[in-house]
Amino acid sequence: MHDGIADTLISVVDVFPWPDDFLAQAKKSPDRYQGVMGFRPTAGASSDGDQWTPFTLGKLLGANVAKEAQPISFAATHLDQARHVCAFFNSEDEEYRVLLPFIKNGFDCGHKAIHVVSAERHDRHIGHLAAAGIDTAEAQRSGQLELRVNTDTYLRHGRFDQDRMLRMCEHLAGDSAGGPYPRSRIVCQMEWASRHPYCIHDLIEFEARVNDVWCRHDDTVICVYDLAKFSGDVVMDVMRTHPMIIVGGILQQNPFFMPPQEFLQELYQRRAEQARTSRTTG
Repeated sequence: MHDGIADTLISVVDVFPWPDDFLAQAKKSPDRYQGVMGFRPTAGASSDGDQWTPFTLGKLLGANVAKEAQPISFAATHLDQARHVCAFFNSEDEEYRVLLPFIKNGFDCGHKAIHVVSAERHDRHIGHLAAAGIDTAEAQRSGQLELRVNTDTYLRHGRFDQDRMLRMCEHLAGDSAGGPYPRSRIVCQMEWASRHPYCIHDLIEFEARVNDVWCRHDDTVICVYDLAKFSGDVVMDVMRTHPMIIVGGILQQNPFFMPPQEFLQELYQRRAEQARTSRTTG
């Protein structure tokens, strides 16, 4: 095994229960395993591993992979490898004040913009983009701007299907979709979930699982949550499923983030305990 990575791989195996012979196979054919993703403690973080950075196993083992994407300036700092962001705002004005420079920069860089908004905010959203100097009509004509209605995107026949959404996210990724735009900047307004509370449990599970999709791509995904519309428990779970966070208009590495498999294990245990309690009290 390559020098200097054994400790990292051991820590990852603790989180992801791979087969015993997996690392031996990966070492022999690193290019084959370049898409396998994991999370490792961030350099300089505390020893209990409360901060995590995504990495590619193939790259760690020496696979011949593409050069890492350049950092993206955003919200007073920049995005590096971790680009799945939860953004919490107290008002629509705050939301657009923070997001519009990032959105406008994406158009200037030739990135595709995929915006998932509520039907009632569609016209206002177009107005905000136009006020920032974006020719929305031309952008839609060229395909650089794609507007979707959030309920149509997340719900089908009134049901939130995690597996369907994971497949859709894979399709939306810039390097998967093909065309002239190598990367996508995806902004999703999530207030639809506050009006469909029966979907919250599946949504939280999906937010954890979709990290495995976005880690394989260079796209940036901003999940926008209105703090006034979600309970504290939901907000905390959302925070724990995103490696990056925007609070108070500032982007930062999320200290509450948990690697997906670790979070999901805790989530399933929590739900099992709630079910047992419900049966007992029922």
